[in-house]
Parts: sequence; C-alpha cells; structure tokens
Amino acid sequence: MLSFQDHFRHARHWQRRQFLRAGALSLGGLSLADQLAVKAAAAPDSPNPLKNRSVIFLFMHGGPSQFETFDPKMDAPSNIRSATGEIPTSIPGITFGSSFPKLAALARKFSIVRSFVTGDGNHDIKPVVGTDSLRANLGALYAAVAGPARPDSAMPTNVTLFPRSVDPDAQPAITEFGNFESTGELSRAFAPFVPGAGADLQEDMHLNLPASRFDDRRALLSMLDNWQRQLGTSDALTGLDGFQSQAFDALHRGVFDAFDLSRENPKTIARYDTAPLLPKSRISSQWKNLNHYATNAQTLGRQLLLARRLCERGAGFVTVTTSFVWDMHADVNNAPLTTGMDYVGRPFDHAVSAFIEDVESRGLSDQILLVCCGEMGRTPALNKDGGRDHWGNLAPLLIYGGGLQMGQVIGTSSRDGSEPSSQPVTIKDLIATIMHSILDIGQVRLMPGIPQRVIDAMTRGEPIRGLV
Repeated sequence: MLSFQDHFRHARHWQRRQFLRAGALSLGGLSLADQLAVKAAAAPDSPNPLKNRSVIFLFMHGGPSQFETFDPKMDAPSNIRSATGEIPTSIPGITFGSSFPKLAALARKFSIVRSFVTGDGNHDIKPVVGTDSLRANLGALYAAVAGPARPDSAMPTNVTLFPRSVDPDAQPAITEFGNFESTGELSRAFAPFVPGAGADLQEDMHLNLPASRFDDRRALLSMLDNWQRQLGTSDALTGLDGFQSQAFDALHRGVFDAFDLSRENPKTIARYDTAPLLPKSRISSQWKNLNHYATNAQTLGRQLLLARRLCERGAGFVTVTTSFVWDMHADVNNAPLTTGMDYVGRPFDHAVSAFIEDVESRGLSDQILLVCCGEMGRTPALNKDGGRDHWGNLAPLLIYGGGLQMGQVIGTSSRDGSEPSSQPVTIKDLIATIMHSILDIGQVRLMPGIPQRVIDAMTRGEPIRGLV
C-alpha cells in the first residue's frame, strides 16, 4: 500500500517507518521495494517470458457491424450491403465502410480479419472477459506471468481505461454486461488498475490520500507533485536503503508522469482529440442512448493517447472501452446505422488513425499491439427501420503492430456476410495471437508457480495464420 500521511506536507518531520510504507505497492504481499530486491537477487538464468511489447485492447462495446466497418459487401442486395456505402483503401481491391476515410488511407499499416467469430449475439464483454479467459480480464492472464507492477517503474502491468480516466465529467462506466475488472479464477492481485473519477481502486493498488480516499486522477497528480516538491527540500529519505529509495523514484517516474496528459505536445493532444467530431446539431433526441454515442466522440481519442503513454512506460496490457455505442438497432433506444456511424464510426476512424500515425512516428509499431473488436457482429439483413440486430457468426476485427504482419485482409466471409467462408478465427485464436505476441510461451511453461489453467487459456487457440 502507498500511504501518504495526513501530515505529509511536513515531510521533513516524517519518521523512517512512515516512509517504509510509502511506495510499497502491496502486490501479493510484496512491496515495490521488495520486488526490486527480489529482481536484483534473481538468478541470471531464470526464465524471462516477457517480450518488449504491450497490448491495447480497444473494446468496441455494443457489437460493431462488419458491413459498415471493414467488409461492405457492395455487390450484395441493397438490404445487405453497407448502409453507409464504401470507400477504397490503400490496398487495391479492398474497401471499407465510408465512415473510415483516414483508416482506409492507412490500410497497409494494419490488418483486418473478415472471418472472426465471437460465437453468439449476446451483449457481454467475452473477447476481454469470458469463459476463454477463465472469466478474467485478459490483462489479468498477462499479469499472472508478468506480475502486477513493473519493479523498475511502479507501473501497473494491467490497466483498464473508462471515459472517466480522461474526463471526470463523463458518464459512469457501463458494467451491466460484464465486469472489466474481473479476475475470475485468478488472484485479485492481478486485477486491472482503474484510474479516474468514481472508479474503485483494487486493494492491492489502494492509495490513501490525506483526508479522503483517491477518487480522481487529478487528485493523484496534484498529490504526487506536492510530494515531489516536499521531498526535494527535505532530508526525509535519509536512512532508507537503496531499494526503498529506488521505489520512491520509480513511483514518481512511473505513475506521476504516465497519467499526466498535459505533458504531451499540444499538437499531439489536438491530433487525438475526437470531441470536435461530435455532430454540430444532434439529429434527434428520440434515441435514448444518444449520450452514449456522444461520450465515445468526446473521450476515445484521449483514452488512446493515455493508453499509448502507459504502454511506453511499461503497462503491458491496457483495456480501453467507451460505452454501449455500437448497438444500432434503429429502435427507441438506438440510432439507425447511418446516424450511429456518424457518432461512433467517424470518431473511431479519427482516434485509431491518430494512434497508428503517432506510434509509427515514434518507432513503436513492433512494441505496441492494438486490437479492436466487440462482442459480436450484426445481422446480414437490415431491419425495417434501417438498423442491424445481434449476430454471433461474424464480427469485425482490426489488429495493428505487435511485430505481426500488417497490410493484409485475413480470411473471407460468405457473400451475404453471415459467416466465414475461409479461415474462421475464434476468440481462443485471438487470445493465442495476443499472448504469443507479448510473451514467449515456451518460457512461460518453464516458470515455476504459473497455474496450468493460465497456460491452457493462452494456448487453446492457434495464432492467426498470416499474422504471425
């Protein structure tokens, strides 16, 4: 536990035992300083399964349509093909839905899977948390191997970003369809760290701040800033051993810097900003979920920018989700596809293309893997009101970076876009692809203490052919 005492502002009067608690992120019984000591004492020939890579899993909550995203089927009958038309990409003969002009221009930088099957049409979060992941967040599987935090930076290895991670005024996270913080059959020590107003921090990453518990990312930044200034003018660290002092330094360098978006170049922040893409005048208030669409437009870009910063600083697995926005039935709750894609598709196009261009410019395309998908796809036929309903036999999937082969379209779908016609890819296969990208599975098998069920969850599927 990291404990800032109520009298922290009188840092020069802190006693040594109080500092022994600070920086001690209590991770499965080991403080950060303990982890640093263990790392230093580890045998040089100990298995090291970690590759120099991170994952950002952008969950497209609500079930995106395969037709209006990456498989328009414009040669199909009018009640099947993309309701928003198509746009050519930089790959000859390949088109996307017309809401994605920026991604279309970058198509050679990422790969699309047109034969991804989620298995059912239920609203849940099964690609991130489901039976294939032991009912745990996929990041918890990774943390079970990597440990809950990086010893050299104090950065949590598993993080989940909701809209409130970047905007305290955003709507609360939608959890009725699944718990992104679940650890399922695994220890709670591997639960995601969830920054942002209103989020509950796990006990293993609990921050006791003066007067009240942490409930806002900005409070953490302000407190750490004050803490740094006080320590800089005091002798409070005198007497701490090397590992404890190193833990202090790691906490400031890792946590404080990573979560502070103001440290980014203003031009980079502006490039990611999706808020201006919100339609100038809302077409109608007849759809009850319209605010969910707006939240996606306002926060998605900044969430991806924050995710990139976290990955650069050692967060091995970052889950990003907005809200229940890709559900476009054209009913009392949900907009039709033509309206919904303006609210959701265009911000997605802007944010993901900004992310890809940013990562490319930083030379990080091999170090960061981006995965974008939802819990299902959409029915081949439009309903009578211009929407599409739930469909589990085919769903869109975008994959970028992570040392995989880019600029491809993997698999094909049937003429009506209802199912794969070649190379079906399952959630198990997606999990295997992710884990093989960020871990040396052979070394994982040699590590003592890794439950066999964790290894099985990582290897039940086959890495997607053509990508690895």
